[in-house]
Amino acid sequence: MNAHSTHWCGCPDPTPLALSALLLALSAGCGTTRMTDSTRTATEQLLISSAVDRSVAQFDFTGLTGKKVYFDAQYLDGTVDKGYVVSSLRQHLLASGCLLQEDRKQATYVVEARSGGVGTDHSSLLVGVPQMTVPALVPGQPSQIPEIPLAKKNDQNGVAKIAVFAYNRLTGERVWQSGVVESQSSSKDVWVLGTGPFQKGSIRTRTTFAGEPIPSPFGSHAVEQARAPVVRVTEGTAWAERQPSPVEANDPFDHLGTGSLSRFALAAYLRSRLEDGPHDAGVVQTSAPSRPPAAPRRLPAPPGAPPPPDIANVILTDQTHRRGSSDAGQAARADEESKPGG
Repeated sequence: MNAHSTHWCGCPDPTPLALSALLLALSAGCGTTRMTDSTRTATEQLLISSAVDRSVAQFDFTGLTGKKVYFDAQYLDGTVDKGYVVSSLRQHLLASGCLLQEDRKQATYVVEARSGGVGTDHSSLLVGVPQMTVPALVPGQPSQIPEIPLAKKNDQNGVAKIAVFAYNRLTGERVWQSGVVESQSSSKDVWVLGTGPFQKGSIRTRTTFAGEPIPSPFGSHAVEQARAPVVRVTEGTAWAERQPSPVEANDPFDHLGTGSLSRFALAAYLRSRLEDGPHDAGVVQTSAPSRPPAAPRRLPAPPGAPPPPDIANVILTDQTHRRGSSDAGQAARADEESKPGG
């Protein structure tokens, strides 16, 4: 009996395929990315900061340009994002040319700020079936009906109401006030037939969908424009630093401000005190004694004119004449009294 070997003709060897499948299974895997959110959403923070920027940009501090100013922020305690509000106001004061002072006693003017409200609010509109809970009538029936929107809109607004005023620290006199300035920022999300959100608003440059800018399907959006600010706090600007002159740096009356009236009044007061008081008691001589005043120069007399009289001779002659007249009068009165019957 002859032995015959069996060959698999036309069929590939299964060993390489099995090894390839095993390697592919070993090389396959999965990865996860950990994602976290901040306590406050970025949209909320952008809404508040944008509203603050709009309010601060409307303040006109040009009346305090070149003046020493102290910014008083104590009445902003408790305000949402107080640090951003204070820093924005300080930046705007510097941009307007004010000289900020860290010490209240070194400033001539005080700028005080207060907040009437800094925050956000929210509203929504739904056209369709809202999410609801229904009782389960049969086992296995879902009790939650998902939201089925035909059209949906979510609006979120940021509000900042700020007021600022300034007064003279030395006299307490009013100088300037801004009035109450209220500004708003907005963020709008829209869904149409379950597609969305289409995002637009004042904190966005244009309408976006899935993070990509697209032409707005709702037409142009007219945003209310505030009056043009004097200095835009949201734009980059540079200024040349003003170097004080030596006179300004060493001026002992610099704390009185730049007004000429206060300086003139102080100079007149000091002059009157020096003239009325004793010179030896109030004035300390720190330098060498002054030389006696030189004799006044006399102009040469014109030719033919009589020489000027000697003042000393005139005074002495006048005194001798008066003394002689007085002695003669006393002698005459004595003779009359000595006569009989006098």
